[in-house]
Amino acid sequence: MSGDAVLEVTDLRVSFPGEKGTRLEAVRGLSYQVRRGETLAIVGESGSGKSVSSMAAIGLLPTNAKVTGSVRFRGRELLGLSDKEMSRIRGAGISMVFQDPLSALTPVYRVGEAIAAAIRVHQEVASSIATRRAVELLELVGIPDPARRAQAFPHEFSGGMRQRVMIAMAIANDPDVIIADEPTTALDVTVQAQILEVLATAKAATGAAIVLITHDLGVVAGFADRATVMYAGRPVETATVEELFAEPRMPYTAGLLGSLPRLDAGRGARLRSIPGSPPSLLEVGTGCPFAPRCEFVLEVCRTTEPELVEVARGRAAACHRSGEGLDLMAIGESDAVAADQDSEPAGTESEPIKELAATPTADPARTEAAPIPVLTVRDLIKHHPLTKGAVIRRRIGTVRAVDGVSLDIPAGSTLALVGESGSGKTTTVMEILRLRAPQAGSISVLGQDLDALNRGRNVRRRAKEVRAGIAAVFQDPLASLDPRLPVGDLLAEPLRTHGHGKPGARVRELLQMVGLEPAHANRFPREFSGGQRQRVAIARALALEPRLVVLDEPVSALDVSVRAGILNLLADLQRELGLAYLFVSHDLAVVRHVADRVAVLNLGRVVEYGDADSVFEDPRHPYTRALLSAVPVPDPVVERRRERIVLPGDPPSPVVLDGDADALRGCRFRGRCPLYAALESPEARSRCETEDSAPTPVDGDAGRTAACHHLGAEAPALIPHDTVA
Repeated sequence: MSGDAVLEVTDLRVSFPGEKGTRLEAVRGLSYQVRRGETLAIVGESGSGKSVSSMAAIGLLPTNAKVTGSVRFRGRELLGLSDKEMSRIRGAGISMVFQDPLSALTPVYRVGEAIAAAIRVHQEVASSIATRRAVELLELVGIPDPARRAQAFPHEFSGGMRQRVMIAMAIANDPDVIIADEPTTALDVTVQAQILEVLATAKAATGAAIVLITHDLGVVAGFADRATVMYAGRPVETATVEELFAEPRMPYTAGLLGSLPRLDAGRGARLRSIPGSPPSLLEVGTGCPFAPRCEFVLEVCRTTEPELVEVARGRAAACHRSGEGLDLMAIGESDAVAADQDSEPAGTESEPIKELAATPTADPARTEAAPIPVLTVRDLIKHHPLTKGAVIRRRIGTVRAVDGVSLDIPAGSTLALVGESGSGKTTTVMEILRLRAPQAGSISVLGQDLDALNRGRNVRRRAKEVRAGIAAVFQDPLASLDPRLPVGDLLAEPLRTHGHGKPGARVRELLQMVGLEPAHANRFPREFSGGQRQRVAIARALALEPRLVVLDEPVSALDVSVRAGILNLLADLQRELGLAYLFVSHDLAVVRHVADRVAVLNLGRVVEYGDADSVFEDPRHPYTRALLSAVPVPDPVVERRRERIVLPGDPPSPVVLDGDADALRGCRFRGRCPLYAALESPEARSRCETEDSAPTPVDGDAGRTAACHHLGAEAPALIPHDTVA
């Protein structure tokens, strides 16, 4: 055991049975050690082996997995121990926080019972003592009214609260090591900030080492001490977080850092993307697995896989050129367009992929808006009845999904809708795409009012004409593309529906427009990588030459290294075709990169609206300020200097029960508002409690609004409330 390390992994290798007697090498030679009180981040994209390595360390892999190497905990070898012996270590010496707490928590146990059971498995204490300790742990991780909530079941908690319960269970027996596997991935950014704060509290309370498994480099920058970057099942770089971000020694690490949109960067700069996509572990050859994507590749890289060797004290890299002093952060700058492509999926013949030419035409988003916006929404309302009962159903309340949304999108510009889960983003988009008269308010698409469009003669014909002018690209391209049809038929389908008799030429044009080859028309969606499938979805959306494209989380399901290429492609298409985008995203760094204007939604209402530069650089609504402060910046120097406003609790429900008059009284954000909590004047607090907050022009600018009674309040007034530095 090295020094005072509590967990030491040496040359860990994990493989699973493959087809025809082959084995899939999921982890290939991972080594690391972690000391008490230290946080080690293991970073990688999907398929890199990071989660498999953590499951191997605590003996939770299926029996068909072959695990070799060494995993030593406090000097004791864990590989080869029986499940009974490992059970004494799991939950006591080493604990685990999983990505999905709902599947990790037993649904028939109350959360207090589950935590108490975890205590009694490893400690000989009375049931009453374990129960009391469970309540103390729930209080430690920030569960309000812990004694009462200990009696609740997991399904009665929100996602963020369930993750807090998981952390409470993880620290119940004062472990030496906590392995956190993507603990914030499925959470809203505000809840992510809370969970990271709770993990920091847990580490301080127990002195445990944390092994953080993540793909989020922003989280790594603010939370970890050291990092190991994995690619194709093996570690390719290890360093302190400060060294890794300041001077990466492996081209893959540099490419990841360069491809990330940043909240503190301006709009419009072309992202430096990595060509291709991560390889299949079934197809890893003898050379460097990153060689097909590397801009610094040598012939030796294609034939010999580099060893992970020390390049400086305390850091190592797996690159044949790591000692040459190359400026790796310049990756992609010389040929940014070519780097935007996704490689062929495993097992297919490699073909060149073209890119839309980046000709220096005028940017429509920076010119005057068209007299008639492509989309105008005024006071849109969509409420759903909430009912109870299986046989005799009765109404008990209302789901106020959208509650008065107004927005405009000029031709050639991008409007982003942002907000937490349940804020009304998706419902707003669905109301627009339905092309039906709204429940209340008005929607005008391409100059056509939807209420008028659905009345009178030839409704179907007129609706079809409008439908051709609006298209959508969704989060999961595999789910939105028919797996039974080849790509050529998928692209031809909307063309035939709208009367294009011979769509072949247009199909070839569309494929080339999104950087694919005409030969790809004969392939099925499953034969493409994730980034390529999203390019196919974009091509299908462009088939009828729309003027407005709705982009619903278009890059959130893609690997980090592939996202930049898709974002660059969308920017190219907008510039070349004059498209307007309605961009829905939870990733505010991506929104900062793409949006001209931003609408911030909370509980179905627009709480702040304006041009992106103004909203991001000078947010006026407390909710917007909290959202922006919660977004991690992938730079440890910047991230660790930032102040963070941590909103209490989880995003509230849009449900209003019948007879609950208080739910609609006053500002609906005040229950979480740091500004309201800091107000000392009874008159000011009373205004928030009794008066609804309507959108108000900011500094006399009608194009910039915020729905807050106290727009003149300075941002520093928010900082002291529930803040972590």
